Amino acid sequence: MIQFIKKRILSFIPAFKGLFWLFKNEANAQVHLIATIVVIIAGFYFKVDQKEWLFLCFAIALVITAEALNTSIEKLVDLLHPQNHQKAGLVKDLAAAGVLVASIVSVIIAALVFVPKF
Repeated sequence: MIQFIKKRILSFIPAFKGLFWLFKNEANAQVHLIATIVVIIAGFYFKVDQKEWLFLCFAIALVITAEALNTSIEKLVDLLHPQNHQKAGLVKDLAAAGVLVASIVSVIIAALVFVPKF
């Protein structure tokens, strides 16, 4: 049983490694991280309630997940097709569109939470 638990805990290491790589190497992920920190600080400052925290946490997770998936897709496309190619570019554009949609929705959620507090 202990071996099973140890194996499960160790299985998280690659995920954390990927997360740290993302925030260290991707400029857009760094922008999202800064936005996350600002939102968390604002949430404490404005004393958002539990339901508001739920929406804010969902929005943060949505954007970071979208950014991680976008970066993964971009790296895979670059590996499989290093030279410029129209279809490879379209795949990358579609992945970036996912981040854009997640970011827009997150800004709307943040506005719905914070604007009434001003």
